[in-house]
Amino acid sequence: MTNMIQPQIPKLMKTNYDNWSIQMKVLLGSQDLWELVENGYTEPESPAAEVTLTATQKNELKEVRKRDKKALFLIFQGVDDSAFEKISNALSSKEAWKILQKSYQGAERAKKVRLQALRFEFENLKMKATESISDYFSRVQTITNQMKRNGEAINDVRIMEKILRTLDSKFKYIIPAIQESKDLSEVSIDELQGSLQAYEQDINICSNQAENLEQALQSKMTTKEDS
Repeated sequence: MTNMIQPQIPKLMKTNYDNWSIQMKVLLGSQDLWELVENGYTEPESPAAEVTLTATQKNELKEVRKRDKKALFLIFQGVDDSAFEKISNALSSKEAWKILQKSYQGAERAKKVRLQALRFEFENLKMKATESISDYFSRVQTITNQMKRNGEAINDVRIMEKILRTLDSKFKYIIPAIQESKDLSEVSIDELQGSLQAYEQDINICSNQAENLEQALQSKMTTKEDS
């Protein structure tokens, strides 16, 4: 008795149509079904026309219908509920495949265009002189989260390297210290933000003290001039 091994059916999701279609073509090909999905088959124009078929033609039609239903079942098994709703009324595997292709390839193209724009935005990110560390980190993470949702595989180290390269000039002394003392692969984004915020706070304190001293000196000079 031959043991039948059930093939593992890849699952279509919102972000993996290209890979899913490649895997499904291989799966359907292994079942000798891909050519049928790709090219379809011809149904008789009417029940009356089917009646006129020879016995051999009827058997061939019965067999191809059976194989097409098998292919359609495999496609049904490879999609989630949302995609199933799109193809639930398809009468053939070819029709179901074309519906998915049209639906997801359009979405994939739009996603790729959006991702290109986000990559450009990410590459041109730079901290503004008036921006706080907290606000800059939020701005960077907003863009990187959108990139991830559109299929970009961007890790935390790359994000932190980008941040350190694009900080305002007032952080120029802390950047080398961080790069020399910390292995970014062992540091979280939150930890990096905390270190930079502590340094930012020191800068602000020194700046306020210098401003207060300058105001005191100006006030003292004005008082002498008025005497």
